[in-house]
Amino acid sequence: MSENETAPGTEPPEATPAAEKATPAAPVSTEDITYHAVEKDGVVTAIWEMQGRKHVRTIDPRSRQGQDILRLYTTEHAEHHEAAIASPEASEGASS
Repeated sequence: MSENETAPGTEPPEATPAAEKATPAAPVSTEDITYHAVEKDGVVTAIWEMQGRKHVRTIDPRSRQGQDILRLYTTEHAEHHEAAIASPEASEGASS
């Protein structure tokens, strides 16, 4: 039987309206969305939205969404940097 044929005794999906409502429009991926800043000469020129290793879209860093992403990143980065400076003995213990 080829891929396009239906098994005997089964209805094609087009015949049942409930089947159309039950199937999602797009498959849901289990991979997390990540953002990568593209820099040139120390300036962010683009933000890549990635799903696993797949490039989903490019976001302009000057846009509202781009600004939100950059603000979130710089906030997390600054907090992490301040925590590392405040407790240098913690970083020394982790390297041993």
